[in-house]
Amino acid sequence: QVQLVESGGGLVQAGGSLRLSCTLSGRTFSAYAMGWFRQAPGKEREFVAAISRSGDFTHYADSVKGRFTISRNAAENTMHLQMYKLTPEDTAVYSCAARVSRRSHDYYSTETSYEYWGQGTQVTVSS
Repeated sequence: QVQLVESGGGLVQAGGSLRLSCTLSGRTFSAYAMGWFRQAPGKEREFVAAISRSGDFTHYADSVKGRFTISRNAAENTMHLQMYKLTPEDTAVYSCAARVSRRSHDYYSTETSYEYWGQGTQVTVSS
């Protein structure tokens, strides 16, 4: 059974940076495409970033493009989300997700595309 565990959330001032991590266990890391989603208070969960299982293809929501970078490290079975220039609007619970991907270059940006989810990590950006 796949397990996803996020880490790295916290409180940061506007303009600051944070790096989130998501570790996958229980199955072969390289078989899974992965992504990050977030949910702010009172709002629906939204897509943030996605990465193919090869790591060669990525996709970002317009709201984070140019500020966030998604990456993956096969040796660590871990996906990262490096976040720069954070604003209060980035405050949310960030969750990672994974799904088996038959093609190495595919990435997925919808919630329903993913099979497995982490428990989430809180990111709070103060103004």
